[in-house]
Amino acid sequence: MPQRILHFIFLKCSTIKYRKIYFLNAMPHPLRLLPDSKEKWLAYVDTCHPKKIDLGIARVKRVATRLGVLNFSCPVITIAGTNGKGSCVELIKAILVAARYRVGTYTSPHLLDYNERIQIEGAPVSDAALCEAFEQIENVRNDITLTYFEFGTLAALWLFKKTQLDAIILEVGLGGRLDAVNCVDADIAVISTVDFDHMDWLGNTRELIAKEKAGIMRPNKPCVFGDHVLPHAIYTQAARLNSVLYLQGQTFTYKKKRYSWSWQNQQHTLNHLPLPSIDLQNAATVLQVIELLSKQFIIPRTAIDNGLKQVFLPGRFQIIQTKSTRIILDVAHNPAGGRCLARRLEPTTGASYAIVGMLADKDISNTLLPLVAHIDYWYLANIESPRAATAEQLNQCLLSIAPTASVLTFSSPIMAYRKACQMAKTGDRLLVFGSFHTVGPVLQEIYTHSNGIFGKAPAKASNLRSLMVHEDCEPSSNTAKNSSAKSI
Repeated sequence: MPQRILHFIFLKCSTIKYRKIYFLNAMPHPLRLLPDSKEKWLAYVDTCHPKKIDLGIARVKRVATRLGVLNFSCPVITIAGTNGKGSCVELIKAILVAARYRVGTYTSPHLLDYNERIQIEGAPVSDAALCEAFEQIENVRNDITLTYFEFGTLAALWLFKKTQLDAIILEVGLGGRLDAVNCVDADIAVISTVDFDHMDWLGNTRELIAKEKAGIMRPNKPCVFGDHVLPHAIYTQAARLNSVLYLQGQTFTYKKKRYSWSWQNQQHTLNHLPLPSIDLQNAATVLQVIELLSKQFIIPRTAIDNGLKQVFLPGRFQIIQTKSTRIILDVAHNPAGGRCLARRLEPTTGASYAIVGMLADKDISNTLLPLVAHIDYWYLANIESPRAATAEQLNQCLLSIAPTASVLTFSSPIMAYRKACQMAKTGDRLLVFGSFHTVGPVLQEIYTHSNGIFGKAPAKASNLRSLMVHEDCEPSSNTAKNSSAKSI
């Protein structure tokens, strides 16, 4: 296909605003208007490639070269892993910001608002900045098709390039080797965990999955591995690239105490560390990254302590206390995530309600299995995604591992949540998990009924750190004991 030649003109619209439009000389399209809002841009970029997922960095690297966003003057930390990537991003950022450095972060997916994905100094970028980035990408991509995720990755890189940053932290979307984020060379590679997820794309063994994640390593650059069992594929890749491996449980270790925890490696020991809201395994991985960064940055102990105290990641074992009940929101969506969530649940004297929605391509049964012993009532919901499992499919998977489970099915997570609030009594617990598509809508519902704590502004996940709900989830004298599934 010949390269498209873009001619730009400006037309005065009826709204007295100027819109840029372009004509595709090489293709028989009429004059088209570039999107003029974030919502329109997101709808547009979702149509710019025939596949939702198309692993490979050749296309995105060509566009990145045209944008001039492949090289940065500051350190780039790239984080891959089955679980724990987002937690690692947030804690590295929190510590560096506490040390007064300017940090850009790129994560996915988002919970409430797309802007969450691209943050500078802990604040989501503006709609206007996003639109400007998308327009720059559209102007240079010509006939190169890009997926929704690739557009977002390039937008993040372009925005980071035009900002004076001290460090950039990039979260891999899927795998590592062929992920769009991997078009940029990492100065430090981090692999948080390796477990089973996305097997259709990454392979059905832990070694095959590890090989894909090891693809983010670069020659003579360090790699921090945060899991407890090192796959041979990661060791082999590190040896081939002369990449020094820093290993959880070997190079660095941690120990939890009652009110604090400690961390140590061969050079340093940190005692009496504040307990963070994220899992300690991920926190320990981050402290090894901070140790490596301390060769370039001045990071005092106070910054580490403050980062640990302040780190917050919505939807990752996020606890919201109401007058009568405790709500726990967690995006756990695979067997390893299910096990981690079950491990963090404390005993409760009241009943536990699970509001669950999941994608059909996940290992549903093995994700639910670790939680069966902790849940009294299961509220299974449809979620909005082309890949969604239906509530009935979830029910079939649950009953295959827990035949006597008490189940209700719902048309949406919000409907399931509202019903659980009606049924819960004082001291009960609501656990919302299974997908970003489950936690996000419920978090938005909670925000909506938060007595205007945040005014009339649109909900942002970062606004929900210490949300206390006073009217939602009022207790009821009713219960929901059903031995068979019913639909609502």
